[in-house]
Amino acid sequence: MSDASRSADTMRARVSGGRLKSWLLLGAGRLRVVALLVAGVFAVVVGLGIAYPGFPGEGDPVETLGQAYVTAIITGVTLVVTISQVVLSQELGAVGDQRERMREATTFRSDAADALDAAVAPPEPSAFLRALVDAAGDRAAALEDAVANVEDEALRTRTAEYTGGLVDDAAAVSDRLDGAQFGTFGVVHAALDFNYSWKLYEARRLRSEHGDVIPDAAADALDGLIETLELFGPAREHFKTLYFQWELVNLSRRMLYAAAPALLVAGAMVLYIDAAAVSGSTLGVRNLLWAVGAASAVASLPFAVFGAYVLRILTVAKRTLAIGPFVLRATQRSDEIDWE
Repeated sequence: MSDASRSADTMRARVSGGRLKSWLLLGAGRLRVVALLVAGVFAVVVGLGIAYPGFPGEGDPVETLGQAYVTAIITGVTLVVTISQVVLSQELGAVGDQRERMREATTFRSDAADALDAAVAPPEPSAFLRALVDAAGDRAAALEDAVANVEDEALRTRTAEYTGGLVDDAAAVSDRLDGAQFGTFGVVHAALDFNYSWKLYEARRLRSEHGDVIPDAAADALDGLIETLELFGPAREHFKTLYFQWELVNLSRRMLYAAAPALLVAGAMVLYIDAAAVSGSTLGVRNLLWAVGAASAVASLPFAVFGAYVLRILTVAKRTLAIGPFVLRATQRSDEIDWE
């Protein structure tokens, strides 16, 4: 399968706007994005002051800005933490509900172990997903071998196109999952790059179009591949949900940490920062402007934390709204795979 037809397998390819936007929304550490956003606020405030020498004015404008920050910080942090707790409260429940969740999780792990031909499925998220990805790659390779000698050239060609891309993608994702620690974005990011929805659709189309000429060994490999992909889907969604909850905890905690210095600095803007208290200039720029820029940057810290975390969560959620063989976004397909 050509690189062009496989490019949409990765999350980077699904995020429009290029490498920089993908890095900002997904790849960069959230604290690094927070630092960039805070630095941007500082640069904008100072830049405005340089471009418009009368900004900020003495007294009232700085005081008004500080009061607005105090109100926004208290309201915004309280609201975000409350929403996070409401989302996390879904984990609470009666013992019967928890027992049912345990039963369903145990059943799923048992089904996965059967599909993997293993006594017990791996317990860690990265190892569990890697086992499913490796199994999908092995069964795709077995499928290609099983149809290598069939007389139907169309079947051989379509199978080779399909399995070649799947084996390559499985190997790449498996390498990234090896040793990845849950709680970091690495596990979820690697799993999202395995575009199982389209692979499952292609496998079912292959069975539907050529089921009457597929050898028994190839049919068994294809059925096993479909079963593995069907298990990978809910496993990925489950770990994605757990990651969202993990990140909401981090978001709430870090917003609370950021709120304390932000409130102190915003209060200082109201009480202390004015032209009389901050006089003189540095590097040709009024010290008052440096002070207001720095204070604005610190006061905006909770909102930078909120933006950095929510941008990644929303990006992942938007790109994984559907589960199973449903494709909601525009998809590149090679002529060989597009059978309509």
